[in-house]
Amino acid sequence: MRSARFLSAKLFEQIADPTSRYNSDYLAYRKGEITRAELIARLPHVALLGDSVCMGIYISSAWSTFWRAHTRRRRNWFLDAGSPRPGSPRRIRPVADIRSVSKRLEEITPFVAFEYTGIGALVDHDESGLSFFRRLLGTRNFSGQISQVLRRRRFPDLILISIGHNNIDWAWRCPPDELNAPEQRLKNQSQYFRQNYARELGRLLRSARNQKHRVSVVAFGLINFESYFKGRESAERLRQSDRRLYPHLETTYEYFISFHPDYRRDLIRLASMVNEDLRATVEALNSEIEDAGNIQLRYSHTLATADLSRAELLHPIDGWHASAEGHKVLAEAAFSDLGPSLEFVGINPPSN
Repeated sequence: MRSARFLSAKLFEQIADPTSRYNSDYLAYRKGEITRAELIARLPHVALLGDSVCMGIYISSAWSTFWRAHTRRRRNWFLDAGSPRPGSPRRIRPVADIRSVSKRLEEITPFVAFEYTGIGALVDHDESGLSFFRRLLGTRNFSGQISQVLRRRRFPDLILISIGHNNIDWAWRCPPDELNAPEQRLKNQSQYFRQNYARELGRLLRSARNQKHRVSVVAFGLINFESYFKGRESAERLRQSDRRLYPHLETTYEYFISFHPDYRRDLIRLASMVNEDLRATVEALNSEIEDAGNIQLRYSHTLATADLSRAELLHPIDGWHASAEGHKVLAEAAFSDLGPSLEFVGINPPSN
């Protein structure tokens, strides 16, 4: 799947302001001294790498899911295009605005955002292991998303990473004798995740080291599955009382076996193990880049502690992915920990 580029809505209005730090670049563009592409390249660039937790998506029939995977974007906690532009088709039903990370950044600076996300994206060894269905959806795993970033002529200033949720489906292809005693399987999956994540993140950091500008990378922990399943259980009870609600709630198990009630406890355990691995990976890699003054690498636990225990935070179709309200909660959590990164790359002034 191709990455989605987004220019902040007030970009040209902001840089046309004489008080803007980018006003001289804007004037050079207006005089024809630099091209539009050169002007855009001088603005802050923000990128998100992730899986469907970062996407405004839900699961239904295979064909409908395929269609949404290739058409629905910019309606999530990172990017929210908001109301349609003049002349664009009117929405049949009103859609609540999400005060996304991009919306909040617009209040601070003009910027360019890139979204590298995909349904079913995994932290992987290489792209060759993609299943036929994932290829059909246009999914790129973590290694493929990293490669997309590295191919860009302009390296991002701020990179947010929220991926790994599909790696904790521990019951998928699990030998029957391990379903009731999964200790070693959980340890193996956690170790495999850590090795792959560290390798790909290291590849990204090596490229960041060669940049002339400052780069901040934020590695988010996996979402709070303990509270998430409380919301899911509420949705299940609602569906029991009214079968019209969450019509594709059970479809979840066709794609993510470990969401089954019998396997949730160990999924929560594995998610906790993975988050500790993420924290340790960031710590280890930070020791390797101490001499690189232009790189900041941080682990953020804010998504891992966000309260997702209400049913209304789950999509009303599948009760699996986040609803608009759920994306609002994730946006608030993610943005709340971006201060040090924004300060490091010069988007925010230094705090006192």
